[in-house]
Amino acid sequence: MPARIVVLGGGVGGTLAANLLSKELGRDARITVVDPTGMHVYQPGYLYVALGQANGRWLARDERTLLRRDVQLAVERAVRIHPEAGTVQLERGGNLEWDFLVIATGARLVPDQIPGLVEGAYEFYSLEGAQRLREELRRFRGGRIHIGVSGIPYKCPPAPVEFTLMLEEYLRERGIRDRSQVTLLSPLNRAFTIESASKLVQPIMEERGIGLTTFFNVEEIDPSARVITSLEGEKVESDLMIIVPPHRGQTVVTDSGLGDVSGWLPTDKLSLQVEGYERVFAIGDATNLPISKSGSTAHFEAPVVANRIASLIRGTAPKANYPGQVMCFLETGNGKATALRFDYEHPPVPPHPARIWHLAKWMFNRLYWETVPKGRIPEWAPMVRSKR
Repeated sequence: MPARIVVLGGGVGGTLAANLLSKELGRDARITVVDPTGMHVYQPGYLYVALGQANGRWLARDERTLLRRDVQLAVERAVRIHPEAGTVQLERGGNLEWDFLVIATGARLVPDQIPGLVEGAYEFYSLEGAQRLREELRRFRGGRIHIGVSGIPYKCPPAPVEFTLMLEEYLRERGIRDRSQVTLLSPLNRAFTIESASKLVQPIMEERGIGLTTFFNVEEIDPSARVITSLEGEKVESDLMIIVPPHRGQTVVTDSGLGDVSGWLPTDKLSLQVEGYERVFAIGDATNLPISKSGSTAHFEAPVVANRIASLIRGTAPKANYPGQVMCFLETGNGKATALRFDYEHPPVPPHPARIWHLAKWMFNRLYWETVPKGRIPEWAPMVRSKR
């Protein structure tokens, strides 16, 4: 009898894991992807939508078109996971039985946890938010702009720095840079979570006249007074507030009693098994691992999970471990970017920003649909390795 494998979530991690399992196991497995919308969204593109460099149409595809033919798709919302019974309860009724479960449910935005954020600030971490910010930027004629973070962890850690640098370029191109002040509010003692990357980007920020306020954790926003207050008690007045909303794990995780206080799944950092459950695995943003919450992380985790499940089904010893591998680009504006490649043991050594890295990211964005979700280029960046 084929092994029953259920994958919760049709993002990059879930899609890639399902396709790799299908390719590896064939008729030895019956694989079902459960996704509430049935649409696969390329979230890194939100940044470009907000700055008017892309529209939302190319950011989403029908999940069915990205899955192998023998992978089933259930467009349903999972509401409970019952590990002991080996079932997933669906919102519209019924249960899916599984022998192995992959939880790739991602993170959710909870902007209402910051008073005044919904009413008084903008964000680019959702398509609707990015489109709303794009229109506000088009109306903007100058003033004080603050880009802040309302809590760690959050998806795509380079994004606030990328947006800040690209926004400064956007204002110059519109001819209103001299009438604008741009300041990044960082919850840390530096611009970015990774120290080596901060050492690279902070001089660029200083050179371009971008302010940096450290140890500023956004606590509250007063929309009428246009004031941002930090947990540390500091207040700043702003004409345009762009805040990364708080992130939490999905409700199916918390409602099932599997997550920590913030809804992240306790996950073994090497095997990617959910702690306490041999046949339950977690990928990407859903985990509590001390690594970036990004599509790149899920991309490198999916083959590990596929290998381990295939080994368990065949009764062989699993060989794959996840070393914490991440690779991402960081746009620095002016048609340049750098690259961050690291793992648990090795911090990134980012190269000096250059046009080649910007072009590499541009190319990756456009090749994404035919490559990463379908597992066609598990080692897609030989150029990156050679340039380290």
